[in-house]
Amino acid sequence: MIDQSTAAETGNRNVNAAPAAVPRIALVGVHGFGERHLANLARLEAAGALQLLAVADPNPPAPGGLRDSVAVYGDLAQLLSAGPDVDVVILATPIQTHAPLALAALAAGKDVYVEKPPVASLAQFRDVLVAAEAAERLVQVGFQSLGSQALPAIRKLVADGEIGEVLGLSAKGQWVRNKGYFKRSRWAGKRSLDGVDVVDGVATNALAHAVATALHLAGAHTVADLASVETDLYRAHETESDDTSVIRVRTVQGGTLLCALTLCAPEQLDPSVTVHGTQGEITLFYTRDEVVITTADGERRESFGRTDLLEDLLAARNTGKPLLCPLQHTGAFTLVLEAIRTLPAPQAIGPEHISWEGEGDEAHPVVHGITELMERACKAQATFAELGVPWARPMAPVRSLTLDSQPVAEYQDGSRIRATSSPRPYLHPVRTLAGTVVTDHQPLDHVWHLGAGVALQDVNGINFWGGRTYTREAGQYVWRPDHGSITSTGTAVEDTAAQTGGRDGRLRETLSWNRPHGGPVLTEDRTWTWTGVSPSVWRLSLDFALSPAGNQPVSLGSPGSNGRFEGGYGGFFWRLPECKDATVWTPAGAGESEVHGSVTPWLAWAANFPAGTSGAATDARTPGSATLVFVAEKDSTDPWFVRVDGYPGVGQSLAWDTPVIARPGEPVKRSVTVLVADGILGTTDIEALINQQGNHS
Repeated sequence: MIDQSTAAETGNRNVNAAPAAVPRIALVGVHGFGERHLANLARLEAAGALQLLAVADPNPPAPGGLRDSVAVYGDLAQLLSAGPDVDVVILATPIQTHAPLALAALAAGKDVYVEKPPVASLAQFRDVLVAAEAAERLVQVGFQSLGSQALPAIRKLVADGEIGEVLGLSAKGQWVRNKGYFKRSRWAGKRSLDGVDVVDGVATNALAHAVATALHLAGAHTVADLASVETDLYRAHETESDDTSVIRVRTVQGGTLLCALTLCAPEQLDPSVTVHGTQGEITLFYTRDEVVITTADGERRESFGRTDLLEDLLAARNTGKPLLCPLQHTGAFTLVLEAIRTLPAPQAIGPEHISWEGEGDEAHPVVHGITELMERACKAQATFAELGVPWARPMAPVRSLTLDSQPVAEYQDGSRIRATSSPRPYLHPVRTLAGTVVTDHQPLDHVWHLGAGVALQDVNGINFWGGRTYTREAGQYVWRPDHGSITSTGTAVEDTAAQTGGRDGRLRETLSWNRPHGGPVLTEDRTWTWTGVSPSVWRLSLDFALSPAGNQPVSLGSPGSNGRFEGGYGGFFWRLPECKDATVWTPAGAGESEVHGSVTPWLAWAANFPAGTSGAATDARTPGSATLVFVAEKDSTDPWFVRVDGYPGVGQSLAWDTPVIARPGEPVKRSVTVLVADGILGTTDIEALINQQGNHS
């Protein structure tokens, strides 16, 4: 999905009269970012590259700020009608004025340099583009980062295979903006002003360069280059516009770009764009034109120069060469802006999730945990809502598992999970009866871990677990294009509430385990059942049967069966959230080293689960202690897979060190039960509960 071209497509060119020997410039807007243009114009004028003839601003520059020969006008209309003849008009004005001023300048036969964002709507973009083509004039857009010489260098690194195959791109921007920032002008923080679109916001203005640079590296320039744009917009400031958002873009080439942006960080960091590959990653810190290449061989840094976009425009006038950032190549960015413009106003982040630092106009909000949340979003290619962030919009599950009308688990179909995480159905969040969440999904350490469910890393060579694949040939984990997906082909819900007073339920599904780009390799019959046991305990059972989809046997394996010592995970797996004081034990021993790989009738995990863990649900996040008791099927010989120190997770290994074969007419069947209890249980309590339930099932 990286653009491999070495030059941008040709922009609109002047094909009539030859340009003046020394281009004559007018600047509209001399305050704010206009001051930077004045400094740059002074530099270029001193070098003899141009002549500044006029400026226009309703608030004139301070006396002595300009040469006496520079004419000053109240607006562009006055400048064009009464002022000197100029060749290029620079627009450094409020967002909502860009399109009408650009149209006026083009109609007068001028080339235009317009600050970002170029326009405030897709309709305006098309109007200005048509006008530029009709006038045969150039329109350069001030995304200065697109003048970086790092961009062609990154494209070459990718083309040369420096980081293997591209998995996706991400952009991160963590800035700090205080209350005073939104008081600097009437339009700041506005989605519209006096009925006119403004579309200010973190993605469209403050950190627009992050979006534009990432789109450029993704090869997404024009409107036609984008397949879809998804947005997840929030605000901590008292503004109309968003200040903490995720933007996910999919290109027509099949690539994915995830932008995580905030103006509410604990500290201001240099924004970056990262190309993620199977053998490493390349990160561009575009404000300083520095590239960091990280591979198995280590890390190296390279610094690059930058072409000034006004100089580029002046050169294009003389040579006819393509512009570095022509208007038509901001079509993809404008589609992102249009998606934001047409959405409802961003959702306010609750005050309980924000800390304010500083006083008066210097006060700025800090969204709790935003740095880690943005990292998770980028790694998982997920929105804040999809991650289940407490202040994000709640995403309705496919269905809820309830006891006495109380949700105890939510069933997700996995349809919004990234492809390299092997999309599949799972339960999350799972809660105790007191409301404590005891599952996690898409955690930062392993974004392909998905709540409670079934996953296998090797099904006839197909990865249904997610992430990298352990192969015997490599002797390590490697990224491969081998990720399958599990989808539902039929669902039946049996709710026996009428007979049990709401204390029982059943969900049965038929599932298809699909190849990366093809038909099914396995079919599955999966049944979840849930039952209330006591006021503080409920029981969840999982039964599944895996059958070949065709008439040939199918091998079910794991990293362990492919040579990784004690890495036999796969089958049933339960990812827990961050917890404290965790203990894990079986009837035969305690601690990770003792229980991992053991075969016992049951395994218990007890811990304190604080509020605000990374996997917390979008609604109640009740802190509390809980005990999970994993009960094996009677006579089961599958070892327990347990992780405590690296991350919290429990599974029952289907193929510990040897593949299991599913044959036509002979499905591989497994069953496991989990007792979900509030509080810390002891061994005596656990065995009494198990005996109360009858058989180990």
